[in-house]
Amino acid sequence: MKKVRIGVIGAGRGSSMISYCVKAENAQLVAVCDKVPELLEKQKEYAKKHDVSDISYYTDYDEFLKHDMDAVVLANYANEHAPFAIKAMKAGKHVFSEVLPVQTLKEAVELIEAVEETGMIYAYGENYCYMPAPYEMKKLYAQNKIGEFEYGECEYVHNCEPIWPGITYGEEDHWRNNMYSTFYCTHSIGPIIHITGLRPVSVVGFEGTKNERNLRIGSKGGSFGIEMITLENGGIIKSIHGGLYENSIWYSVYGSKGRMESAREGTGNGGVKKIYVKCDDHSGEYAKKPVESYEPARDHDDVAQSFGHGNSDFYSMYNFTRKIQGYEDADIIDVYEACDMFLPGLFAYRSVLNGNVPMTIPDLRDKAEREKWRNDTACTDPKVAGDMLLPTSVKGTPKIEKAVYDKVRAQFEAEQQKKKESK
Repeated sequence: MKKVRIGVIGAGRGSSMISYCVKAENAQLVAVCDKVPELLEKQKEYAKKHDVSDISYYTDYDEFLKHDMDAVVLANYANEHAPFAIKAMKAGKHVFSEVLPVQTLKEAVELIEAVEETGMIYAYGENYCYMPAPYEMKKLYAQNKIGEFEYGECEYVHNCEPIWPGITYGEEDHWRNNMYSTFYCTHSIGPIIHITGLRPVSVVGFEGTKNERNLRIGSKGGSFGIEMITLENGGIIKSIHGGLYENSIWYSVYGSKGRMESAREGTGNGGVKKIYVKCDDHSGEYAKKPVESYEPARDHDDVAQSFGHGNSDFYSMYNFTRKIQGYEDADIIDVYEACDMFLPGLFAYRSVLNGNVPMTIPDLRDKAEREKWRNDTACTDPKVAGDMLLPTSVKGTPKIEKAVYDKVRAQFEAEQQKKKESK
């Protein structure tokens, strides 16, 4: 079958997707776009090392979109994906969007309608859904292994202070410095939504306000966010994500006849590569069966081993390219599910700002429902929010001295120089 011709914007985070296109049998890398020439040079060296030619390089996105290709991977800044995706689909390209799908309700409405109007394939790259344990949970849930979903917990805790210079470059207006506590939510919420296939209908949000670590690196948001989400069947999810001191990736799902969960990160038990299952054949049986634990195996693990995030970077791209090739069983996250993963965080923050009151989550599959939110630009990004700009935390937007960003910038430059000297 013909390979899918793919272009990647974002030569930093996009390195993993570029690697997929170079190594996979069903994809071909044809173009790379980035505003930083040094990153393009790095990708040229990578292509040369792997004997890959016929790749074009761009610094302008509009010129990049004119390239003859089937699909675009968006690995640019997380708050820019929706407008770039819309432009790509209107140019006749399928889209694989890195995290996050949108940052406002206005963008969500416009993104959904672009997918519907163009008929192009949109796949959301929430790679944590494709990690071994969460992906096995999805398979088991579909087999009714634990019965109907009742309760789930999910954690994506990442203390980014040690790596902040390398991911924000000392830029005061970098999206990470202006994001609110519940913004970056789909690494935690996403896998539970994908496992169950259930839509979130309401949420209550909470914010961690002890944020000394954030302030000393220039981040203006709360230190972490919590969402208490009610799903359409009455089940409840507790999600936590953000910058607590110790990192954690963990998922636990309770059903009407059992439980399944991943190993906890840092315990030495395999983390998201290992699953624990304790269930009965029938609800109410209480057979006291032993816990079953194992590391799930998948068909392409031999190739996927070199890819990050528990091999999930491989499987998310693999399913996207297969979907383009016409395989109906290709497991992608479509635009509606992507919004189901993101909107709980958006409305959780509105809950936080309004005293932790419950908020209804709209179903944007409903065209009439979209009209209520078509012009809603409320967010913490000054370039997008207009007169609907929100504070970056429940305590307001803190004033941070320029010296903080100068220090982060100096650390970033020192790190870059060290890398050059080590070559």
